[in-house]
Amino acid sequence: MARIITINVNGIRSAAKKGFFDWMQEQNADVICLQEIKAQEADLANHLLQPEGYHAFFHCAEKKGYSGVGIFCKKHPKKISRGLGWATADQEGRYIEADFGEVVVASLYLPSGTSGEERQTIKFDFLEKYAEHLRQLQKNQRDYIICGDWNIAHKQIDLKNWRGNQKNSGFLPEERAWMDKLFGDFGFHDAFRQINFEADQYTWWSNRGQAWAKNVGWRIDYQVVTEGLKNTVKSASIYKDQRFSDHAPLIIDYVIPI
Repeated sequence: MARIITINVNGIRSAAKKGFFDWMQEQNADVICLQEIKAQEADLANHLLQPEGYHAFFHCAEKKGYSGVGIFCKKHPKKISRGLGWATADQEGRYIEADFGEVVVASLYLPSGTSGEERQTIKFDFLEKYAEHLRQLQKNQRDYIICGDWNIAHKQIDLKNWRGNQKNSGFLPEERAWMDKLFGDFGFHDAFRQINFEADQYTWWSNRGQAWAKNVGWRIDYQVVTEGLKNTVKSASIYKDQRFSDHAPLIIDYVIPI
């Protein structure tokens, strides 16, 4: 059995102050994937760089206080790879993967397009390039778990106010069609939806209004798995008892060795 957690921490130091690392230690997870750490490794205290019982690896953005991803893991991976080979992914610190032999676990932070047309164009370009990367992964015939903030709600069930968001980044028809391909032609699977088909299952809430209190959210954080892993999902949950960020941790247990 392997427990894998993914969360956009919206600043690793901020999440730490809110008790994230105390909670993390209680989860006994094998791998924890972080997005939007908003820090450089040189700026992190020792307890963030090396949580007790874990190895820590990061891919930081060149710009300080922005983006960045990380992986904490109990078992030292056989290999760590950072970046995807193009500017947005590499300069903005949006991808890191840990190869454990039996399975590769990745932390991905897909760009948001909410700030305007320029960033939406960058997001579409990222999706196009990443699609080719995913096709290559399929040819490798390795088992992958790609964790992260994908910044897209796939279906109507995945956000509360879907009718009013059809022209907004994160629920655009083109983005949703890309997700259709991800879970169709590309041959990947939404691990959470393998066993949880309920509505009102969200991982992100706007800080505006009473979104959190009223559960007016979006499910934009995923664990995406290859075909060989789709039937290994044992349990899947979204942790909401404490708030470490505007995102909630997505916890999935797999019947696989790590």
